Amino acid sequence: MTDRYGRSITYMRMSVTELCNLRCRYCMPEDGISKKCHEDMLTEDEMIMAVRAAAQLGVTKLRITGGEPLVKKNILNICGRAAAVDGISEVCITTNGTLLPELAVPLKEAGVSRVNISLDTLSADKYRYISRRGELEDAINGIRAALGAGFEKVKINTVLIGGFNDDEIRPLAELTLRYPVDLRFIELMPMYDSGDFGKEAFIPYTVVLDKLPELVPDAPDGGVAKLYRLPGALGDIGLISPVSAHFCAECNRIRLTADGKLKPCLHSGDEYSIKGLDYDGMVKEMETAIYSKPSWHGELDAVNRSRAGRNMNQIGG
Repeated sequence: MTDRYGRSITYMRMSVTELCNLRCRYCMPEDGISKKCHEDMLTEDEMIMAVRAAAQLGVTKLRITGGEPLVKKNILNICGRAAAVDGISEVCITTNGTLLPELAVPLKEAGVSRVNISLDTLSADKYRYISRRGELEDAINGIRAALGAGFEKVKINTVLIGGFNDDEIRPLAELTLRYPVDLRFIELMPMYDSGDFGKEAFIPYTVVLDKLPELVPDAPDGGVAKLYRLPGALGDIGLISPVSAHFCAECNRIRLTADGKLKPCLHSGDEYSIKGLDYDGMVKEMETAIYSKPSWHGELDAVNRSRAGRNMNQIGG
């Protein structure tokens, strides 16, 4: 389906849970979240019905997110059923990676073709700080498990945070020299006012170009990242700039939260509920949400915060 600004919406990000085994500072509060009633969340059947409705409207790519999607007990069923929906050509998953040693192979067998793994630092101490409870070795083992499982693509997502990991840009980028992975540096987004990040934390993607002058531009892959490559690397490096140089004019996505709310824009408070609807009702509500997608998300910076109305774990990372 095409929205009112001529953008073809072919990509849905579906959160399957708000829960997570970590507490990353840019994503959710330290004490976690108030667990919602089971009946307020989408059931597995409703999720698959939503995927079918999205596919009818032209969505071909599905990304499964959370929270941490791998803490969901029926995650393999959800992935397998979603991958079998007519029209869905690609099922991806975004995870912190810590549960991949047990689940990488079953996910691949269920039909997941690509996996994105969050990794913001190569320091064990800093990893514990940013995640509030995680261990770096668990994430590294998850990356190894993903590579061993033979996914079509393994990407590492790194949130750029001034004063935290801008001194690690080179060692993180050099992971693409050692492993067949792509790496994405993503600008920190002002999603909620936790007080954890001051103005200095919001640095532009251009710092990566300053730190890595040998980067060579790479051919675009149809995504929102500006692509580069280190000479001799096994994977590319993408720079994603939702704050300093937004890409709203090319946005092809819609989001579905775990409690059944369609968000046509990550940073808008507008939501359209599909919880409890039948198939035709879901299709109609998706049409409304897509048609209501705004032209852009408005100013974003340390002062102008996101109007999403939720923490990132409640939307889908």
